Formats: sequence, structure tokens, C-alpha cells
Amino acid sequence: MNDLFQNTIYFGMAISIFAYWIGSLFKKKWNYPLMNPLLIGMILIIAFLCIFKIDYETYDYGAKYITYFLTPATVCLAIPLYKQFEALKKNYLAVLVGIFCGCITHVVTVLILAVLFHMDESLMNSVLPKSVTTAIALGICEEINGIKAITVIGVIIAGMLGAVIGPTLLRILRVDNPIAQGLAIGCASHAVGTAKAAELGEIQAAMSSVAIVVTGLMTVVIVPLVVNYL
Repeated sequence: MNDLFQNTIYFGMAISIFAYWIGSLFKKKWNYPLMNPLLIGMILIIAFLCIFKIDYETYDYGAKYITYFLTPATVCLAIPLYKQFEALKKNYLAVLVGIFCGCITHVVTVLILAVLFHMDESLMNSVLPKSVTTAIALGICEEINGIKAITVIGVIIAGMLGAVIGPTLLRILRVDNPIAQGLAIGCASHAVGTAKAAELGEIQAAMSSVAIVVTGLMTVVIVPLVVNYL
């Protein structure tokens, strides 16, 4: 089966788009948090590759071109931020303090889990940058001698959890302020969570976009300091 799709640029792209389309149909049919098109799409792709014994390199040969759209898609998040710039100016101190608290919580949570589950140093270092975008997370991982593959998995899980259960968790905790909602999702779940925040409203999307950038900058400083101190 690998030979059939080897060097076929359209295979990875086609299966990715088709899987996401199926996920979108699931979302329209059953509007539950777990019916996230990204989550459903990931499950379908993994199942397809496993059933037909297609290796990841064959799939990624075409699928990697979809990732080229990640940068312009991320830049588009500046549009709701521009529209809500006045709200950001009025609440800039609360925004910065909230994101800083979120970054500290990320680090402390991982450290507690590392102690409870007796993680070795390299595994702990790999999980610490989980809540920032992949590019920043990999840079931090390399600096603190983590394992890049584990870091990528951590980033994916953080993003998907934020997109799938984030809005429900906010409702349970009665977090009704749209600024707080956006900051919470963006700080914990980077770009994947921000895509979900955009469904909640323009203010949530704008604040989540801010949280992505500021969380990345703060994490670049905080995580290496904590690792060096330990």
C-alpha cells in the first residue's frame, strides 16, 4: 500500500481534507464537545494509516503542504485583535497578570506531576513547553535538552483539550467574561484553542490571539529559568 501512494503529493492532502470534512459532518449532526472536526479528523487519519499499513512519511509527503497555510491563518487572527484593540488597552494590566499566572500555573502543574509520577529530567523538560505553539515549544525543548517528539505530542494534546473541553469547562466554572474566556483558552491551548475561541466570539478570539503571543514570550523566559534553578 505504501508503494501505491509513495511520492503521491495529493494523497496526504486529500485524506486530510476528507477526514476534516467528515469531522465537520459529525459536528453538524451531533453538536457535542467531543465532536470536534480536528479530533475526529485525527482519529480517522490514524485509523486509516494503521488499517492499510501506510507509514507516516508516505502520508506526510503530501500532508505537509497543508501546514504552509498555518502562518497566514495565524496572521488572520490579528483581524479580531485589531477590532478589539480598545478593549485590550483598557484591560492591559489584567491581561498581562492573567497570562503570567497562567504560565506559572503551567510550570507548577508539570513540576507537581513530575514528582508524583517520578518523571526523569528529560521527560519533564519535554512536557514543560506544552502550552505554547509548536515552533516556540521546540525551541524551548532544544534549549533545556528535552525530547522533541514528546514535546510535539504535549503541544497537540494541550491544543486539542482546550478546543474540546475548554468552553465546557469555562461554563462549569462560570467564567462568563469574554476577555477571561479568550485569555484562558489561548494561554492553555495556543492556536488550536484560539480557533475554538473564535467560535465563541470576536472578543474571545482577540484575547486568545494576544495570549498566544504573550504566553510564548513569557514561557521562553520562565521555563529555562526554572530548569536551570532546579
